[in-house]
Amino acid sequence: MSCAACAVSVESMLKTTPGVVDAGVNYANQQAWVEFDPQVVTQQELQTAIRSIGYDLVMDVEDPQAVQAEAQERQYESLKKRMIWAAVLSVPVVVIGMFFMNIPYANEIMLVLSAPVVFGLGRSFFVNAWKQARHGKTNMDTLVALSTGIAFLFSTFNTLNPDFWHRRNIHPHVYFETAAVIVVFILLGKLLEERAKSNTSSAIKKLMGLQPKTVRIVENDVETEIPVASVRVGQVIVVRPGEKIPVDGVVVAGTSFVDESMISGEPVPVEKKAEQTVFAGTINQKGSFRFRAEKVGADTVLAQIIRMVQDAQGSKAPVQKLVDRIAGIFVPVVISIALLTFLVWMLFAGENAFAQALLTSVTVLVIACPCALGLATPTAIMVGVGKGADNQILIKDAESLELGHKVNAVVLDKTGTITAGKPTVTNLEWQRSDIAQASSVLYALENQSEHPLAEAVVEYLTGLSVKSLPLESFESLTGRGVSARYEGVTYRVGNLRLLDEHGISVDAVVEKRVKQWQDEARTVVYFTDEKNVLAIIAIADQIKETSKAAIETLKNRGIDVYMLTGDNPQTARAVAQAVGLTDFRAEVMPSDKAAFIQELQSRGKVVAMVGDGINDSQALAQADVSIAMGKGSDIAMDVARMTLITSDLGSIPKALELSRKTVRVIRQNLFWAFIYNLIGIPIAAGILFPINGFLLNPMIAGAAMALSSVSVVSNSLRLRGARL
Repeated sequence: MSCAACAVSVESMLKTTPGVVDAGVNYANQQAWVEFDPQVVTQQELQTAIRSIGYDLVMDVEDPQAVQAEAQERQYESLKKRMIWAAVLSVPVVVIGMFFMNIPYANEIMLVLSAPVVFGLGRSFFVNAWKQARHGKTNMDTLVALSTGIAFLFSTFNTLNPDFWHRRNIHPHVYFETAAVIVVFILLGKLLEERAKSNTSSAIKKLMGLQPKTVRIVENDVETEIPVASVRVGQVIVVRPGEKIPVDGVVVAGTSFVDESMISGEPVPVEKKAEQTVFAGTINQKGSFRFRAEKVGADTVLAQIIRMVQDAQGSKAPVQKLVDRIAGIFVPVVISIALLTFLVWMLFAGENAFAQALLTSVTVLVIACPCALGLATPTAIMVGVGKGADNQILIKDAESLELGHKVNAVVLDKTGTITAGKPTVTNLEWQRSDIAQASSVLYALENQSEHPLAEAVVEYLTGLSVKSLPLESFESLTGRGVSARYEGVTYRVGNLRLLDEHGISVDAVVEKRVKQWQDEARTVVYFTDEKNVLAIIAIADQIKETSKAAIETLKNRGIDVYMLTGDNPQTARAVAQAVGLTDFRAEVMPSDKAAFIQELQSRGKVVAMVGDGINDSQALAQADVSIAMGKGSDIAMDVARMTLITSDLGSIPKALELSRKTVRVIRQNLFWAFIYNLIGIPIAAGILFPINGFLLNPMIAGAAMALSSVSVVSNSLRLRGARL
C-alpha cells in the first residue's frame, strides 16, 4: 500500500466482499484483520478480491511476519533501484529544461529521456491507478498518474506539433523535466517512508529475535536438532549454557540460572531446577538442563507478548477513524480542486490560459498528499506501543494509549498489586539464646505443614541456611497449628488458641510486641516447647518497594488514588497508611469494585483500574483504562488493555506519561499534515499569482509532498528517545 487512501480502498474492498462481517487495515504496519463466514467466502476469494485492486494478502504461511519482512525488504530494494535510475535519467532532462532549452532537438531529447522515467520506472503509479479506477476507487497513485501523465502528454503534443500554438501566437512550453522529477521525488519519498516504517516496528523485531530457530530434542536418549516450529507438547528439550530457551516448559533434569529480564524486567538471573517453569526467549546462563515442552508455537508467553504488541500496533485510535474517513474522500476532493483550478485559469488567464491552467492543476495534483495524514496516527501508535514494550508495559490497543493521558482517577487492588501477593516473614524474634537446634526443629515442623503461612517460614529459614531434623509423631491440628516430638520434647507452631489449649503463658513483653505487629496488619505465629514460647513470628503480605513512591507520583500529578480490597478493615487501613492512601474500601466483593468504578465514572472521572486477580476482571472490564499485573491471573490479563510485565506500580505513571507523549505527537503530526495541505493546495492552485505573480513549480511541489510524509514519520520516531 502506498498511502492512507490505499488502506481505505483495501478495507472497503474487504468489507464489501460477501461473507465478510468486518475488517480493518493498518497502513503503517501493512496488516489487515478480517472477520468472515467461511461458509460464504474463502480466504482465497478474499485474496482474489484484494488482488483485483492491485494488492495482495500474505496468509496461511508458517511465519507470516518473516514473509512480510522479506516482502518489505524486496519492496525497499526495488524502490531504491527505481529511484536511482529515475534520478540518473532525470538529471540531464532538468539540465536541458532549465539551462539549455534552445539547443537543437532539446524537446526531443527530453521526451526520449523522460518517457522511461514516467512510464517505465513510474509504471506502478499508472497500473495501480487503473486497477483502482476499475472499482470506482482512487488513491495517491491516481494523483501521481494524472499529474505526470497529463504533463508528459501535453509536452509530447507541444514537441510533435508546435505549429498548433505558433499559429495562435503562444510559445509551446514543455514540462518533461517536471513529470520526470515528480516521479523521482515521489519514489524518494516512498523510499524514506519504507525505511522509517520499518524502524517503527523495531520492538516486534527485537521480540522476534528472542526466538531461536532450531532446538535439540531428546528421544530414546538420542539428541536430534529440529526447527522450533516442529516442537510438540511433551517433547523433552536440551538447553546448553548461553542458549535461548525455545518454548515454555517445565524442567525435568538439571539445574541452572536463567536470565528472565525480557519477561520480568528483573536483572538477577533466576535459579531453575526440577518442576520449575521456563519461558521461551529467556536466556540460559551457565548450567545445562532438560525440560518438557508445555506450550509451543503461538501459545508461549513470548508469542502472546508479540501478538499483543502487534495487535496494539495495528489497532486504531479513535482519532484514526476520523482520519480514515478524511483520507477516503481526500483524493476525489483534490481531483475536483484540480479541475476547478483548470477551469478558473482557462476563464481568466488570458493568452497563456491553457498552459498556466495545465501547470497549476498538475501542481495541485502533485502537492496534495494523503500520506502524511494517513501516517500521522498509526506511526505514533506503533512507536508508542514499542516504547511501552521496551519498558515492560504491554499495550493491547491504541484506544488505551490515546485515553491514558486523560485518566484522573486510579483504582488499585491491594493483594498482588500494592502488595506482593505472597506471605513472607517480616520478623522472627527468639525468646532464648540457644537457637541453633530450635531453628532446625521449627524448619522441620513447618516443612511438613500444609498451611500456606508455613511456606513463608520455610522460605525464610532456608535463606538462613537452617537444616532440617528428623521429627516424630507429627500432627496437624486443624485451625490451630502443628506439633511433633524431637528427643522426647513436644514442639508446637500455631496461634494463640493452641497455646491456651496447652496452658502455655505469654509474658507481657511478648504480648506487647504481638499487639504492635497485629496493629500493623501482620499475622503472628507462636513457636513453643511444652512450657514456654521459644519464638514469635510475624508474617505479612509485604508492600512492594515501589508502591508508595508510585502512588505519591500519581497524587502529585493531580490523580485521585483509591484502594479496594476484599481483606478486613484493619489490614486495609494498615496498608493504606503505609503507602500514604486516605481513600480505601475493605471487604469489597468483585461486583462492588465494578460498581465503585461506575460511580466514579458517573462523577465525570476517567478511571484506570489496576488489578491482578480473577476477582478484578469485572472491574477491569468496567474501567476506561484497564491495567493488569504481569504476574497475575490469565483472566485479568485477557480483560485488561495494558499489562505491566514487572508487576511494578512504578510503571503506571510511566504508562500514563507514555500516553501523554504519544497523544502529543499524534496532534503534532495531524497539525502538520492538515496545515501542509491547507497551505500547499491553494498556493499550488495559484492563489498568490494575482498578488505577486508567483506560481509554484510542480517539481518543488513533488519535493514538498515527499518531505511531508518523512517529517511526520520522523516526528513519531522521536518518541523512541522520550523519557518516561
